[in-house]
Amino acid sequence: MPKPATKPDGVAERGEEDDIPAVSGSPDASLTQDDSFTATSHAGLTYPWGEAAPRAGETIRIADGVSWARIPMPGSLGHINSWLLDDATGDGGDGVAVVDTGICLTLCSDAWKALYAGALRDARITRVIGTHLHPDHIGLAGWIAKKCGVKLWMTRGEMLTARAIIADISETVPEEALAQSRAAGWDAEAIERQKAGGWGRFGLMVFPLPRSYVRIKDGDVLDMGAQQWRVVTGSGHSPEHACLWNERAGVLISGDQVLPRISSNVSVNITEPDADPLGEWLASIDKLLGAIPSDVIVCPAHGEPFKGLHVRLTALRDEHRMRLYKLAEAMAEAPMRAVDTFPLLFNRPIGADHQSLATGEAFAHLKRLEIEGRVTKEDRDGVWWYHGVA
Repeated sequence: MPKPATKPDGVAERGEEDDIPAVSGSPDASLTQDDSFTATSHAGLTYPWGEAAPRAGETIRIADGVSWARIPMPGSLGHINSWLLDDATGDGGDGVAVVDTGICLTLCSDAWKALYAGALRDARITRVIGTHLHPDHIGLAGWIAKKCGVKLWMTRGEMLTARAIIADISETVPEEALAQSRAAGWDAEAIERQKAGGWGRFGLMVFPLPRSYVRIKDGDVLDMGAQQWRVVTGSGHSPEHACLWNERAGVLISGDQVLPRISSNVSVNITEPDADPLGEWLASIDKLLGAIPSDVIVCPAHGEPFKGLHVRLTALRDEHRMRLYKLAEAMAEAPMRAVDTFPLLFNRPIGADHQSLATGEAFAHLKRLEIEGRVTKEDRDGVWWYHGVA
């Protein structure tokens, strides 16, 4: 197959190398927002490829129309999976659609250069698809789209939210964020540490996004020539997360909506302080249980491809429900602040680097209990105390 002029050759264009930093300015916990701190069980799942994973510059064929690449990342997660889908080009040729990209760091861009020189050396990139807005998923989407002369495909909820967060740059931490931390029960030292940490680092993790994009939405079928992928959206971890389901091949690209070994972070944040992300997350689990067969190969953003979708979804739902039960039971005995719930919610101590994300998760659980009428909230001088309802 002839190589098109837009095909990257592993050598950055003038000035592009300087646009991708070598070192992240963000602590581990804020890199991706993918990893929750809650205990989960992956009992009952099977891993057809075992612990195998693609090496640098290589891919593993998963099913008809799907190949697997792994992009290394710093931090506790260590990687993100990129799924390469067989696609048709506009002139009837063969191409590859890229799903999720890694963050805007040279560690990740170097991995892509190795792929361009290796498994993708004769491939033509046709489009970039972002499952959702977090930097490990779209951090290099604009870079790949620019170098390959292709478009970025995302849901509207994810694209517009990403743009809003990138634009939210401030020299000081917003008062809304500080007020939420005080409401959670943070002490003065933690508040001062938050102030010193700055604000608006999201944009540092994302190469400039293209001004225009192609909107995808729930129920759309993406025609990729011999393969068709249906968009199935979920919410809670992010506003309008897109999963891709290929019924004929029996494959689900699940992004962060279904992960095999960890539970995705589900948090309340200052953008929507009265939102119910855990309610949306639980509803999305029910939606996937009803829409997708149990025997598909699940291709997650982190971890290995697995089978046992319904087993995993049920475990995620039941574990969240159990945590809600434990919280309601504890608050029936004595009122609690968000920080007091950490030992009941999480399976590890919460240090300074993780306190913000843990607080967001705690508020998500407390909001769900409020909506279900199982707790009430009392404001005591800016600190929120939650009481169980008999």
